[in-house]
Amino acid sequence: MAIILSIETATTNCSVSISKAAEILVLKEHNEENYTHSEQLHVFIDQAIKEAGILKNEIDAIAVSKGPGSYTGLRIGVSAAKGLCFALDKPLIAIATLESLSHQIQPQPNEIIIPVLDARRMEVYSAVFNSEFEQIRDTIAEVIEAESFAEYSASNKIHLIGNGAEKCKGVVAMQNVEFHTTNFPSTKEMASIAYAKYKKGDFEDVAYFEPYYLKDFILGGGKKN
Repeated sequence: MAIILSIETATTNCSVSISKAAEILVLKEHNEENYTHSEQLHVFIDQAIKEAGILKNEIDAIAVSKGPGSYTGLRIGVSAAKGLCFALDKPLIAIATLESLSHQIQPQPNEIIIPVLDARRMEVYSAVFNSEFEQIRDTIAEVIEAESFAEYSASNKIHLIGNGAEKCKGVVAMQNVEFHTTNFPSTKEMASIAYAKYKKGDFEDVAYFEPYYLKDFILGGGKKN
């Protein structure tokens, strides 16, 4: 049974877990508005390994949330993951941030899950998943408008989840929608996805892997046109 260390730093939630197969053994996370990943991440990694009662070289793979999300947060998480992979000679597993976030919903058949992360101003990073967690629309950065996601609400209940859901709440004109505004990506949902990828040998090239930023980083918080 594979032991996997997972890292999630795409938003303000700094999250680390150790899992055996798809079962979480240890979870360390803290959500703070001002982003403290650079101070907390390596502390959480060391604490999680110690609490799991394992040695570093007993880890079989490192999983990391690849984005989209915070530019700085993603850089910190991916750099830490790649460093561990090189030091321990272990494979790297990349998990789409919005995919793992979607797994915080337990949908009924035919319901739609739309994870949305804040991307500044009235823009969000979003993707669309069906009730089987299959992605049915590409991940994009989009400006939220009244008709956003309307094509999915005609005959389905919609779950809008993530820190971008609050932004959507006062804008989108849909009746059949539930807003989950306090949910953040976490390594809790990464364990099962990471284990499935591990069993398939779905690994990244550690030397060349980069986070999935989706948008270019612009100093000063400007929006890409």
